[in-house]
Amino acid sequence: MTVINIEDLSFRYRQAKEYAIKDINLKVRRGEFLGVLGASGSGKSTLCLTLNGIIPNSIRGEFKGNVYVKGQNTRDVSPAKLSPIVGLVLQNPDSQLFNMTVEEEIAFGLENLGFEVDEIRKRINWALKITGLQGLENEFPPNLSGGQKQRLAIASVLAMKPEIIVLDEPTAQLDPRGREQVLSLITLLNKEQGITIVLVEHNTDYMLSFADRVIVMDRGEIIREGKPREVFEEAELLRSLGIRLPASIKIGAELKRRGILKKAALTEKEIIEALKNRI
Repeated sequence: MTVINIEDLSFRYRQAKEYAIKDINLKVRRGEFLGVLGASGSGKSTLCLTLNGIIPNSIRGEFKGNVYVKGQNTRDVSPAKLSPIVGLVLQNPDSQLFNMTVEEEIAFGLENLGFEVDEIRKRINWALKITGLQGLENEFPPNLSGGQKQRLAIASVLAMKPEIIVLDEPTAQLDPRGREQVLSLITLLNKEQGITIVLVEHNTDYMLSFADRVIVMDRGEIIREGKPREVFEEAELLRSLGIRLPASIKIGAELKRRGILKKAALTEKEIIEALKNRI
């Protein structure tokens, strides 16, 4: 079943000369893990903001086309009303955290939507458990580590129990440990909870291993789309766009260039096996 359907979408910010995104057509299936690749300025963040209606309802500009989320046109539905369906997690968690305690942060959206106290408590406990934040309920969010802050931002979205979570470079400001914690959580949400994930992420090793499908954006357009291995097979194109390649793809691409291997998009284990078979 399609949960996101984008038709002929273009958007230009006010006073901008060029379109940030243009002629986007894309469908996302329920339970899918979609990775979004592209250099800075390629339109990734703008695309994310269209998926919960922030564009065009809160951020104005020239908007063409349609974005449907579970059949609802985002032109006609406010981001607040879409929040139980699609949650958005931004690159900088500090821009999303403004309550005095972890517990209050998770409860905020639920209270605004008028949930009963007992249901709010159940959802808070569930979100704390799944994000590994139990025991930090009374902590002041600015005192948390970077990884904990990002997991709290995800927990506050999770408490709404959305079917779709859109994450815009959620590990960009994290150290390796925090990055691993957040990426492990995203995998769990998709593979075990069945939540549809749309992820903008520069960690291409992770995308290669866990995404069901990836799209590549350049100058506001989707220029490639397919399974990770299909897309990463075009290693030279991705490199020319400023996209970091997984280590195994770099090796595979060089061996393919030399005529030693037929494919570039291989894991390290597969490369070793392929080389053994040549001996």
